[in-house]
Parts: sequence; structure tokens; C-alpha cells
Amino acid sequence: MPTDASHKLIPMTTFVIEYYSHEGYADLQILNLMNNYANFLKKRLALGMFVPVDQNGNILKEPKNYTSWKALDHNDGKRTDIAGFEEYAGYQKAEQNCMFEGFKVDYNGYSKVRIIASYDPSIELSFNKNDLFPLGFNDVESLAVFDDIYLTSSALKAIGIKK
Repeated sequence: MPTDASHKLIPMTTFVIEYYSHEGYADLQILNLMNNYANFLKKRLALGMFVPVDQNGNILKEPKNYTSWKALDHNDGKRTDIAGFEEYAGYQKAEQNCMFEGFKVDYNGYSKVRIIASYDPSIELSFNKNDLFPLGFNDVESLAVFDDIYLTSSALKAIGIKK
């Protein structure tokens, strides 16, 4: 897992203090970044933020040899001419919608889905299949109780940290 602090979910106060201490003043760009991060923290959690899901919120099964396929340079998510590999492209697109790295399905039952962080099995969330929201956690900010939740490049881009 990444160890770069910019990839970790941190409380808003820590975020403000760290960015302000590096800059020494709050210019428009820093204020915009803080606003983006605050809005990100207030987002309601959904299963698709952790693992790839389809349009209906159902967990997608990773296609066979997906990791090898994805490692090929020409499968960088920008191609549209992937005849015969639609399943791979669909999975990749759903994967790019995830906001948190390293989560995998631990249990997929009739009424509940349990996911865990592959890098720390003590980080566990359970989702009710009726509404696909996690039990005991409402928004992104509520995940700050965990020491190591890592943000994907999609999350960093949404916040404005990476282009």
C-alpha cells in the first residue's frame, strides 16, 4: 500500500493544518482544495466507492486474467475499441470509480456484503444489500477512525490534489 501521506484519508482539521503550515497563507487555490476535501468528507458512503459494482450496485466479479490484461500498456482505460474485451473494460471503468484502495469482498451473502482492506483485515465494513450503505458509517469522514484508509487517484483527482 502507498505510504505517501497525501494518499491517506485524514481528518479535516489535520488536512487544514498540514496544508496551511506548508503554504503559510491561504490563497484561493488552497481554499478551493480545502473546500473540495470538506465536500469529499461529507459524501455518503456507497459500496461502489470500495469495490467495482455495476449500475445497479451489484458487485462485479473480476474477469479472468484481468491483472495481466490491465498491465498491458494499451489497456490504460482510454481505449474504446476493445472488441471481445467489453467485460474487462467495464470492470476497469467500475474500478476507476472506486475512491478507496485495497478493498476486497470478504463475504457476499443474501442480505449483507462484508468488505475488508486487503492490507489490514481489521478494517472491515458491512453493507446492507437493500440500500448498499454501510452499517455504522454514514459518510467518508466517519472512516477517519481508521488509521490507514488509502485514497485512489480518482479520489485525489476529485479533491483536486492530482490532475
